[in-house]
Amino acid sequence: MDIHTYMQTLGRQARAASRVLAAAPSALKNTALLAMAAEVRARRSELLTANAQDLEQAHAAGLEAALIDRLTLDAKGVEAMAVGLEQVAALPDPVGEMSEIKRRPSGIQLGKMRVPLGVIGIIYEARPNVTADAAALCLKSGNAAILRGGKEAIHANRAIAACVRAGLLAAGLPEHAVQVVDTTDREAVGALITMPEFVDVIVPRGGKSLIERISKDARVPVIKHLDGNCHVYIDDEADPAKVVPIVDNAKTQRYGTCNTAESLLVARTVADIYLPEIGRTLAAKGVEMRCCADALALLRDAGISTDKLVPATEADWREEYLAPIIAVKLVDGLDEAIAHINTFSSGHTEAIVTENYSHAMRFLREVDSSSVMVNASTRFADGFEYGLGAEIGISTDKIHARGPVGLEGLTSQKWIVFGNGEIRR
Repeated sequence: MDIHTYMQTLGRQARAASRVLAAAPSALKNTALLAMAAEVRARRSELLTANAQDLEQAHAAGLEAALIDRLTLDAKGVEAMAVGLEQVAALPDPVGEMSEIKRRPSGIQLGKMRVPLGVIGIIYEARPNVTADAAALCLKSGNAAILRGGKEAIHANRAIAACVRAGLLAAGLPEHAVQVVDTTDREAVGALITMPEFVDVIVPRGGKSLIERISKDARVPVIKHLDGNCHVYIDDEADPAKVVPIVDNAKTQRYGTCNTAESLLVARTVADIYLPEIGRTLAAKGVEMRCCADALALLRDAGISTDKLVPATEADWREEYLAPIIAVKLVDGLDEAIAHINTFSSGHTEAIVTENYSHAMRFLREVDSSSVMVNASTRFADGFEYGLGAEIGISTDKIHARGPVGLEGLTSQKWIVFGNGEIRR
């Protein structure tokens, strides 16, 4: 079967399954999710063996460290997948939820009902756990899913897909409710994003080039973010006890994630108080700092190793490094910090460290990003941390879903009307 015919077949099967899922009761969907979790635990050794094959090929191909980090699956990761499936099962089902019911002068009652989107195509790289997370969120929200993972994770994705399929069958749901594209041919992506008759929305998760390509070529609506240039701003009224822990965690807790801080802004009036300690902490962990001229001079005077200090260029203010590198800039205060962020940010996540309530509220209102935080690490911008159970991705778009996309983001609302024989006059 050629790629086009194969993808059309997946699409037809997904569309048919989506009709069944839209009417499936919560209890049945939860039964499937719990069965999937049990299968993941029972097949742990198979999953790890499959992932080991992927890792061997990744190392042989010379893939970069950040990609291999995202690809790696260990026993803890397998258990996390199982727990994630169980957590989604425990979440409230948004499908069928009615809201904003009100009576109109005509006598009718008008409101909204939350409904599935239909068929969701998800294209992702490296992370094999996305297969389980995406399956769980799509299923619980009543959507069929077509999942196309990267070639670097093909063995693990196939093994996880077997767990998902077994869980669906155990609950008596269509096995085509979640389908993993079983080919690494790049033409499959092109077919998936140009099937509006079968696919209602595309969610790409991967590198900037992948997402740019999908956004350019898709004939299906796309929920996306291109990159994560996240900022931490140290205000002139920051609590000294919070500054270093927040910056350290936001940058170094994990380097290869989209919610990792890539830019640090420090109010000029307190830079000599906070920046040397921040610099020593980051340098000790091997982080390179790409600094504006004033920050560079201050850090050099503080004795920070010169091999960790690099003059920043204009490009650094926009960069998503996904590596032990951070851009550092001194700003004159809140106004300049907000202006800088709104100019250079990718619209993902920004944080302010301050004890000034007015500054905090201005930052929340005026910073134009999908997640904005006060006195907390940017690493919290995550579906699990937000109580969504898991996330299908993070959206920096402004229409429909924004920020971490969980169950509610995979549904839409339709108008509903209750009448008692009313007619329009």
